[in-house]
Amino acid sequence: MRKKTLISILIISSSLLMNSSVSKKISKKIIVASSGKIESLDPARANTLKAIQLISSLGDTLYELNSDGDLIPELASGMPFISKDRLQVTINLRKNVLFHDGTPFNSDSIKFTFERFKRIGTLNYILGDKIESIETPSEYKVIINLKKPSSSLNGLLTSVNLTPISPTFYKEYSDKFLNDKFVGTGKYVLNSFSNEFQSIDPNLDYWGKKPQNEGINFVGYSNSSSLFGALKSNQIDVLLSNSIDDSQRNSLKILSNANSFKEGNSPFTELSFISLRTNVYPLNNPNLRLALAKSLNRKLISEKVSYGLRKPTRSIIPPILKKDNQNLWPKYDYLEARKLLQKENYCNGNILKIPLTYRSNVPADKLIALTWQEEIKNELNDCIDIELNGVESTTVYKNLSLGIYTAVILDWTGAYSDPEAYLTPLLSCKEIVDGTCRKGESVYSGSFWGSIKVESLFLESENISGKKRLEKLVEIEKIAANSIPYIPIWISSQKAWSQNNISKPIFNGAGIISLSELHFIYE
Repeated sequence: MRKKTLISILIISSSLLMNSSVSKKISKKIIVASSGKIESLDPARANTLKAIQLISSLGDTLYELNSDGDLIPELASGMPFISKDRLQVTINLRKNVLFHDGTPFNSDSIKFTFERFKRIGTLNYILGDKIESIETPSEYKVIINLKKPSSSLNGLLTSVNLTPISPTFYKEYSDKFLNDKFVGTGKYVLNSFSNEFQSIDPNLDYWGKKPQNEGINFVGYSNSSSLFGALKSNQIDVLLSNSIDDSQRNSLKILSNANSFKEGNSPFTELSFISLRTNVYPLNNPNLRLALAKSLNRKLISEKVSYGLRKPTRSIIPPILKKDNQNLWPKYDYLEARKLLQKENYCNGNILKIPLTYRSNVPADKLIALTWQEEIKNELNDCIDIELNGVESTTVYKNLSLGIYTAVILDWTGAYSDPEAYLTPLLSCKEIVDGTCRKGESVYSGSFWGSIKVESLFLESENISGKKRLEKLVEIEKIAANSIPYIPIWISSQKAWSQNNISKPIFNGAGIISLSELHFIYE
């Protein structure tokens, strides 16, 4: 009898321990890792993919784009109503939504958020001079009065940088950034924040579908190798691909095909390019810019650096947003490059020296630079000398508008899914003098290129929609492609890899991973 009793106690104890173990495992947060730091969680300042990813989990936008690019209401209760003259946009808002601090979400919070961004937002092109005023006729209705019709309005309403924030919490920060806090309406609340580590918990009062996990820990690794090793050794649950070395990206693809990990992919939305300083010697000479463009072998770079995982491109608009494969920018032709250089009295003893800056903490940048340098040594060594200079990315971004870099490797992902979100940040200019941009977005991209014709086409595109608008935007790109303030290199998709006990990562139409859908799989 005692023996049976002892066995029963052991079985019950074992069962309790197992249940406790499972319960503990179920409540474990999912560890999501990438390289680099997050400098700011303020949506008016955030401009890196990593920061945008985190803000997307902590806040909601008025609308979201699904994987097919369709507009889906989020904090809006339905589709926007646009007046006949297209100068007034009326949006009805979702009721019974609370910010993380308990403040009710309403029309006043939309007005506060938009006006704050207009005053201090760093990505000025998102709003530009589009909005005249915002009215709040009732608690759950907002009217956006436009200065002129805007065909890019849909994209604007999905921008993560315009994620509504609590007017109560941000009262003292209406004219300055709040970098280490975030109070929105999203599926998660911020638990802790540092530049290298962020922890978020499910929002128990969330108005919509709750997260399928018990929270996320974001971890920033200092380099690609440690990040790669952390996934392979099961120290992390999910790895985001931004800034990981391409050889390791290729290894993870092979391992995923062998069912060692699960791989999720976004549409191809991240553009890598070289920005050329067009307002001073030597690249104020269009022929020299054209020669450089023709010396870049994209196919070779894609194969050697990315193992063909990134698509060579001669466009600054992602294919998904153009619906075609138009390649407008100059193609590789080193013989043509030589003729152009000879025309400008280079080669045969006179060598064009080009300092090329790459971001030292972005693995692909250095390999792009080295591959291009080697190709030029093979084909144009008596004409061009590429001098390499590695600089940490945050320093590069701070110095771009100062005109320090003759040529610099950069990348860009639009703040919303629209061709304008790629053209405007690179090509728009508010003040043009003799073809040089003195004030505007192309100053911040380091090219200092400006075109009065391009500015007029931007204005025209705001008054039309559909196919005609797209044709107008493509016309803008053609003008830029003929002047070459940039050299497009390739277009990339965002990727994420998860352990087999974690669900496959899913991306939305804007290339943002859905953290709330990640969950543990128990067999």
